Amino acid sequence: MAATINGYCDSKLSSVYTLLEHVIESEEELGASIVVNINGQNVVDIWEGYFDEARQKRWERNTIVNVFSTTKTVTALAALLMIDCGIVGANAKVSDYWPEYAANGKENTLVRQILCHTAGVPSWDRPMTIEDVCDVEKSTAILAVEAPWWTPGICLGYHSFMMGHLIAEIVRRRTRKSLKQFVAEDIAAPLQADFQIGAIEEDWPRVSDVIPPPNKPQEDASNLEQLSISDRVKINPPYHPRFVNTRAWRLAELGGGNGNGNARSLARIMSTVSLGGKAEGTQILSQQSIDEIYQEQISGIDLVIGRSLRFGLGFGLTGKGTFIDWIPEGRVCFWGGYGGTFVIMDADRCLTI
Repeated sequence: MAATINGYCDSKLSSVYTLLEHVIESEEELGASIVVNINGQNVVDIWEGYFDEARQKRWERNTIVNVFSTTKTVTALAALLMIDCGIVGANAKVSDYWPEYAANGKENTLVRQILCHTAGVPSWDRPMTIEDVCDVEKSTAILAVEAPWWTPGICLGYHSFMMGHLIAEIVRRRTRKSLKQFVAEDIAAPLQADFQIGAIEEDWPRVSDVIPPPNKPQEDASNLEQLSISDRVKINPPYHPRFVNTRAWRLAELGGGNGNGNARSLARIMSTVSLGGKAEGTQILSQQSIDEIYQEQISGIDLVIGRSLRFGLGFGLTGKGTFIDWIPEGRVCFWGGYGGTFVIMDADRCLTI
């Protein structure tokens, strides 16, 4: 298939255009969008491909897609907004806002430990289904009474679904809004960004299907206590990636993994981190909060991912010894998700990708 790239690409970055042509023509990607924002201006804003498995529907300018764990960057931003406004303290105990959380060794867990994946609850102790996880009220209540897998704060272990559940409950307790509502009203609306947690039904005609690799086996989560921390997280809950195309997933509120947007909307939101807390003429965060993002909270081998990482307040950081070694060092933070979604915020260069 010959790709016809849509959008705008500055001539100095023509290699990005060529790359998107290649991955679409080779069918490495079904469809994709790429944005590069420098000093608040999109110097690349391109898209191409299809958004259905039958390759009948073209990827359009307003196509959105489930961005999986890249959702966590927006969820982290929501937490930082609350910290910036003084309604949540980064060094406060989670139980100060959510008393039920003070159970079975979690009494002293700090809000910042959730944001840097050291809170000790990377998954549930008991076997869960993906339907259980999508029932956020139920799965969050279960989480509140379970014991941490390590003393909070001492180890790094990626909180896959859990980061979203934990932040969402703090948002609800402190603002009386759901995370979905908070993101819509306090982030997406002021920035005029086409991003949402889950996807409202009227938008489904423009939500791209997720087409996973074939033959991903269903995992057995019945003997969790016999497994490593990494395996316990990866198979509980067991689910096939195609589940993200279902009604149950799209209507859920999963701050750890079911945000829907595109490169343009993510760049618009996350450029607040690259541009000193201000984007689209709107001051979202203070410079003090931006500075905290880039201060290392923990580094080392992640017990879930199994590779070396550094975390600031809410985001991965670059640096020597980390396995993300293709991004420059400096005041640069990032995170990504299944399916190839990724966002990079470079405060040194006022650059968002």
